[in-house]
Formats: sequence, C-alpha cells, structure tokens
Amino acid sequence: NARAPQALSKSTLLGGVGDLDAAVSIRLHALFLPVPRLFLKAFEVAGDGRIWLPVPISLLLISTTTSSVVSPLLAGLVVGLVLDLAFVGLAKLIVRRPRPAYNAADMYVAVAVDHWSFPSGHSSRAFLVAAFLADGGLPLPREVLFLWAAATSASRVLLGRHYILDVVAGAWLGVLEAWLSNLILRFLCSRSSFLVC
Repeated sequence: NARAPQALSKSTLLGGVGDLDAAVSIRLHALFLPVPRLFLKAFEVAGDGRIWLPVPISLLLISTTTSSVVSPLLAGLVVGLVLDLAFVGLAKLIVRRPRPAYNAADMYVAVAVDHWSFPSGHSSRAFLVAAFLADGGLPLPREVLFLWAAATSASRVLLGRHYILDVVAGAWLGVLEAWLSNLILRFLCSRSSFLVC
C-alpha cells in the first residue's frame, strides 16, 4: 500500500518534502528487511534515553558524594542530554509528524511526545554523545564514536521507527547540542571552583 506511508508522514511544516522522504524511507526499510531485527534493536537500546540520561546523572551524583571536584566530562554530558531532551521534545510537539505506518509494535514508548517522529531522539542523542566525547579527550577514536552514532541513526530507519529526514535532523541537532554543552561547560568552568577543567 504505497499511500499509507505518505498519508501518515504528513506534517504541515514538512509539506512535500515529507512525502518524498516517506517514499524513500519505506523503500530503504524494505530493502534491509533481511537484516536481523535483534541486531538493529541492539543499536536502538544503545541510543535509548532511558539509559543515557539516568546513568550519567547517577555517576555525576555519585562523584559529588565521593569527591569535592566534579568531572567536567560528566557535567557537560548531563547538560547536553538535558538540552537534548528539551529540544527534541519541543520539536516533536511543534512538527507533530507521525511515525511510519510500518513501525512494528515492538517499540516501548515512554512518554506521549515519543509518538511523534521528527526529529529522531535516538539520532540526536547518539550524535550528541559522539561529538561531545570526541572533543572530551577520551582514548576512543573519533571514527568509532561517529560510526556508532551513524549505525544507531540508520537503525531507526531500518526498524521503521523514523524517516530518513528525522534521523538527519536528529544528527544535526545532536552536533549542535554538543557544541552548546561545550560552551555551557566552558562558562561553568570559568565561574565555579567545583569543576576542574
């Protein structure tokens, strides 16, 4: 049924671009149906906000109880993840693009705003983490971080959770959020004694 994805991809803000995006996305989704779903779902879990937000916050809270100095890497990551939650939620509420009609029923939706497709929160979060950690001096090669972010983003289209435009917009948003969180972190480092930057 060629009309279903196009009808469900309608968003007054995306217009005809959304129709083309839906048509290309369903073809890509169909082409990669032989890829094991469990493999794709592993990337889904690896980019899930229900992991990425509580874990760094918990580590940050634990570090404040065991030391008088807060890790700037953790602080900046938490700032970025909070920005991501706000920006993605706001964009989803404004654009209100429905998820693809062929999205399987094996998705666990946590909040009402997650019923909307644009932008992809997994994609924004993955690129935020990759871009932020790539600039954070970790011993991980930048290529590995961005390969993980790209694979996580691609899995969203291949699982039928998002359209291509959703993940591209999410990736750009994530890189912007990493830049903003670095700016905020530099500001906090210059104003506080509990961050050693």
